[in-house]
Amino acid sequence: MFKKIFKNMNQESTENIEKENINEENVSETQGIPTPELSVEEQLQEELSNEKDKFLRLFAEFENYKRRTAKERIDLFKTANQEVLQAMLPVLDDFDRAWAQVSKSDDEALVTGVQLIHDKLRSTLVSKGLEEVEVRAGDAFNADFAEAITQIPAPNDKLKGKIVDVIEKGYKLGDKIIRFPKVVIGQ
Repeated sequence: MFKKIFKNMNQESTENIEKENINEENVSETQGIPTPELSVEEQLQEELSNEKDKFLRLFAEFENYKRRTAKERIDLFKTANQEVLQAMLPVLDDFDRAWAQVSKSDDEALVTGVQLIHDKLRSTLVSKGLEEVEVRAGDAFNADFAEAITQIPAPNDKLKGKIVDVIEKGYKLGDKIIRFPKVVIGQ
């Protein structure tokens, strides 16, 4: 029995030694293969191609940076303009109410003068991108474009669920609504 175990151990150790010898030969063969040295010209070509790659990446990064900052600048101008226009809306509302009263006057010079100022104010705000949100009595109510202040009994069946009156005008700047119209809805 001991002989059999001893024989198996000898056989295993012999196999392990043979495997180690084969591995050593493979390692020495790969070590024996000289890696080709790059010539000075090839090294310079490789360095040049690396520098070109770095340059192209840096240039692309800079172009992306320019586009991003230009977009941010435009957005900044829009928001700055929006704040000024929102601050002017109460003045425009007051002017509209005043115009409604002045237009009833018999003094032609007064009416003409106020009308010129009113038109000039409106045209200046429109030139800056301000637009009135078109909502009228009788239109279907859409919560995306108007703010319901209250509901009242509808004067007739046609106005149920529709706008009965517009309390305050709404305005938008470009595609963005900066003040929703305030409306009364019939129920």
